[in-house]
Amino acid sequence: MIQKKICMVGTFGVGKTSLVERYVHSKFEDKYLTTMGVKITKKALDIAGQEVNLMLWDLAGEDKLTTVKPMNLRGAAGYFLVADGTRASTFEALFDLQARVEEAIGPVPFTCVVNKHDLLDQWEVNDTSFSRLTKLGWPYMLTSAKSGEAVEELFLGLAQRMLKGTGSDG
Repeated sequence: MIQKKICMVGTFGVGKTSLVERYVHSKFEDKYLTTMGVKITKKALDIAGQEVNLMLWDLAGEDKLTTVKPMNLRGAAGYFLVADGTRASTFEALFDLQARVEEAIGPVPFTCVVNKHDLLDQWEVNDTSFSRLTKLGWPYMLTSAKSGEAVEELFLGLAQRMLKGTGSDG
């Protein structure tokens, strides 16, 4: 069995924990509980006949007092940069976060995730934002941990890219 570590990176309240819970346990909690430190969850899956054990490291959200710790990133084969579509500031934070993660662990596959697509009428992130990602060659997906929209595809897509050993260019 192949084991791969994936880190969930983003600011507070963007839905990192909710995405992991939706993917692993097929559930969503309306109650918001701040992740303290790191929460590690496992999920086994089959990719093209190969057994893969994903170790999902849900890292505490970043703010002015708390930053992503390089030691928590070590050994990651891939990561998600998660933003909340209803808060543009969480999207803007992705660019600095990506640079710091890459500095810590090098160029491994990642996907930008703009979560809370179920609240589209409240979104502050727009087409101009997505154009920036496209120009950088960064893969991105729009998800909803609440409805489950694109969550399976999100994790499966990154897992497949990690197994191929491709970089962030898709």
